[in-house]
Amino acid sequence: MQTITRSSYDEVSSLTIEDVGKLALRLEEDDYTNPFDGLNDWHLLRAIAFQRPELIEPYIHLLDLEACDEA
Repeated sequence: MQTITRSSYDEVSSLTIEDVGKLALRLEEDDYTNPFDGLNDWHLLRAIAFQRPELIEPYIHLLDLEACDEA
């Protein structure tokens, strides 16, 4: 398993289901040493959602994507 870091944005195509599962587990546990690590993981999950949406289907709730009504 590769370490998922901010530089992994460019490597989304090489991520496996297991990699995304570990990323999602970190987000669910929310046990980060600083808030920026959690934010980086959230942004990585969001990048995966745009590039490889099939990988994040079980974890879509972590992104809290809702339609915005700006009316």
